[in-house]
Amino acid sequence: MSENKICVGAIGGAYGVRGEVRLKSFCAVAEDIETYTPLTDEAGTQHFHLAILHGIKNGFAARIAEVSSKEEADALKGTQLFASRDQLPSLPDDEYYHADLMGLDVFDTGGALLGTVKLVQDHGAGDLLEVQRPGSSDTVLLPFTLAAVPTVDLASGRIIADPPEGLF
Repeated sequence: MSENKICVGAIGGAYGVRGEVRLKSFCAVAEDIETYTPLTDEAGTQHFHLAILHGIKNGFAARIAEVSSKEEADALKGTQLFASRDQLPSLPDDEYYHADLMGLDVFDTGGALLGTVKLVQDHGAGDLLEVQRPGSSDTVLLPFTLAAVPTVDLASGRIIADPPEGLF
């Protein structure tokens, strides 16, 4: 993924028979996804001009100008939607885009390398950093809370963590 693109949503498949799609938004204010159009796929080869029609369970029903049939909508199932970073709002000092955290090195408060952030997971109860241990495929889920992660330094590409006892 390009550093100037942020994943803001995904297409869940067709909604109805006229080419509408099920849309899942990853934006803090879910409806804001509509303001970032045109969106692109991960490669940047397909462009999507979308309009939200109404809310549905777990997302929205939306119309994409480039899609006119149920078959075309179904073919887009699973497509992640990306917005240009310069379209997105600036964040306060204590908030981060998930894409900015992935790949950062994680050190403990004593300076020992714990691993690298492989993924940021959000299951509704708070974000978790999936940290891949150095020289291993093993991962550890670190709560992304102020207590467990007191410092995030994007400029130097590192996170200082104070993980719960026994986690690492």
